[in-house]
Amino acid sequence: MADPIEVNYTPDGEDWTVAVKGRGQTLTGRASGLVAARDRADQLVEKIAPNNEPGHRTVVHLLDGDAVEFTTAYLTARLAKTEPEEPAEPEETDPEKPEKPEPPAPAAPDKTPKPAPPPRTESDAEEHPKTPAEPQKEAPATSGT
Repeated sequence: MADPIEVNYTPDGEDWTVAVKGRGQTLTGRASGLVAARDRADQLVEKIAPNNEPGHRTVVHLLDGDAVEFTTAYLTARLAKTEPEEPAEPEETDPEKPEKPEPPAPAAPDKTPKPAPPPRTESDAEEHPKTPAEPQKEAPATSGT
């Protein structure tokens, strides 16, 4: 197995310094942002160990001497970079333009049962006779015996 190539990242404000060491060489570079610094490191590694060399190359990326620290910082920067930014909506402050109210949201269907109407009393029957749509109940027939 070939000796690993170490890439050390050093923050410098918004920029990053990248030092690539391996195979008896040391190359340095600078980039703005950690994601760009990682891309720059790949370019420098390619100069030290081109792809056309036989065998595999092992590259260890370090931040403050810690590979896990680099991985955490890199993934955080990478995820923050790929999230789409929400476009800022311009605020309308022109008093001549009326504001458009947002349409009301559709009401959810009412699933609660409606209460039964109160029973009719004799005074209701006199004031409001039953309509033909309502079937009239007949009193049970009584025998005259």
